[in-house]
Amino acid sequence: MSNTESLDTPTLGQKLWFNLPLWQKIVIGMILGITVGVIFGEDAVILKPIGSLFVNTIKMLIVPLVFCSIIVGITSMQDTNKMGRIGFKAVLFYLLSTAVAITIGLLLGNLLQPGAGLELVAQQAEAAKATPSLADTLVALVPTNPVGALAQGHILQIIVFAVALGISLTLIGEKGKPAVAVFESLAEAMYKLTDLVMKLAPYGVFALMAWVAGKYGLTLLLPLMKVIGAVYLGSILHVLGVYSALILFIAKLSPVQYFRGIVDAQVVAFTTTSSAGTLPVSMKCAREKLGVSKGVSSFVLPLGTTINMDGTALYQGVTTLFVAQAFGIDLGMPEYITIILTATLASIGTAGVPGAGLIMLTLVLTTVGLPVEGVALIAGIDRILDMARTTVNISGDIAASVIIAKSEKELDTTIYNAK
Repeated sequence: MSNTESLDTPTLGQKLWFNLPLWQKIVIGMILGITVGVIFGEDAVILKPIGSLFVNTIKMLIVPLVFCSIIVGITSMQDTNKMGRIGFKAVLFYLLSTAVAITIGLLLGNLLQPGAGLELVAQQAEAAKATPSLADTLVALVPTNPVGALAQGHILQIIVFAVALGISLTLIGEKGKPAVAVFESLAEAMYKLTDLVMKLAPYGVFALMAWVAGKYGLTLLLPLMKVIGAVYLGSILHVLGVYSALILFIAKLSPVQYFRGIVDAQVVAFTTTSSAGTLPVSMKCAREKLGVSKGVSSFVLPLGTTINMDGTALYQGVTTLFVAQAFGIDLGMPEYITIILTATLASIGTAGVPGAGLIMLTLVLTTVGLPVEGVALIAGIDRILDMARTTVNISGDIAASVIIAKSEKELDTTIYNAK
């Protein structure tokens, strides 16, 4: 055999690697990344640009994918009443599950007392940033310049414009078909590009985890281990308990199949800490592994990326009580209710990007009169907490798409139940 032929022939190791499912490749990349980060410490930071490049590549997909997918999803329904019904179900699901999540966080915060005994003293309170009123929030939903909204990545404004355009294309009938065909073609191109980008996921995840492990190390986690443990325990309870129950009792489907179908998206969410960045993978999992129709997945998942923040809300419950306990401040039932309402409503306008949870935490602390400097206590471990809450967020998005698709008879149970 010539040298050229031997180079072209894949080795046994290459064959095994190529035959592994994507999620297994990503998990291997994650484990290797953690190992490299722990061994080399801060020197592993040189790998961060590779991870950042992967995240940027995924983010590159978000705006065109959301815009085209929503238009295709709406025009494929051909029924504006149906679209309104699906939208109502999605918003109701997201708001209720978010309220449940933050309640779980508050219960765990009370039970585990992560901040008890720290006896910190608050410095002079910082001036609270003015939070937008409900009226301002509603007005901001409609973009004055749709092109500007697309360029700046304002997902809520993009969704509003895409919904309006999709409805208009449906209403004009035959005249709208050429434009619909263009968006369908673009959407298919974005799905294919997603496939190509995801082939890079194991390498991007390796670099990200090497950087995180190298930067934070293992010893840094010990002082705040109770906070981390509470958030991760709450995340597991919410995903395995709440979502399993909803899938089983409302959709009458097997939770096991649901979890099998979302592994790829969960691993990407855990490592990238971006709900928006995981959206292409979430859509792929919902359609190809769980049988959710294009119409439902194209509408429900982008909406969930923006307004469904179950993991973030759960994190708010634990960390808010941690700050209160650390500074020796007692909270009563009115404060608990305020935390639940504030975190639930604030989740609607919180971007699904890394670090957004700290922005929400600042808002919640200000609302119930807790020291804003408490955010600094959480900032050091926020990346580790962000991994868990992002995984919960996207799990909820996909669960909603499955349940709504089943209720609308737009779930292919053959695909869902496939082994």
